[in-house]
Amino acid sequence: LPLFLIIALLIKLSSRGPIFFQQKRIGKNNVQFKCIKFRTMYPEAKDILENLLMKDSLLRKEFEETHKIKNDPRITPIGKLLRKTSLDELPQFINVLKGEMSIIGPRPIVKEEKRKYGKYLKKVLLIKPGITGLWQVSGRNNLTYKRRVSLDINYVENYSLLMDLRILFRTFGVILFP
Repeated sequence: LPLFLIIALLIKLSSRGPIFFQQKRIGKNNVQFKCIKFRTMYPEAKDILENLLMKDSLLRKEFEETHKIKNDPRITPIGKLLRKTSLDELPQFINVLKGEMSIIGPRPIVKEEKRKYGKYLKKVLLIKPGITGLWQVSGRNNLTYKRRVSLDINYVENYSLLMDLRILFRTFGVILFP
């Protein structure tokens, strides 16, 4: 809780706008829910993105493939630290308490990402998405989306208490030594 409050204060002091960011995600059984995170982008991030994608075809291609941009100018200075350490995900424990997410599982996806899972979508949506999972401890944004999908499928097909404990242990390593 003290860490939660410190992060909230840093966000409020570093840029205008709300402390939290909520985004519609797809969860277990294809049910939509609002995934809660600490806000890491400037409030006008949508406009910045539209301008970037209009002006730069390489960035547009990168964003279409990964839904991310390296060295993203929309991210606030405190947001960079929060993302690097994954602390922006702490509020997702609220989603866990609400029963929408699990601590460990595949990443919750946005509607536009559903097509990237193809025939494997139904399988991935059989279980609750997680705050952390194989993708997060296996390289995150350095992996292709195809690899992310294969890691999510691998988790769903093979998950066990031992696998969850390994992922949880590796998560602490990723947070402490990003």
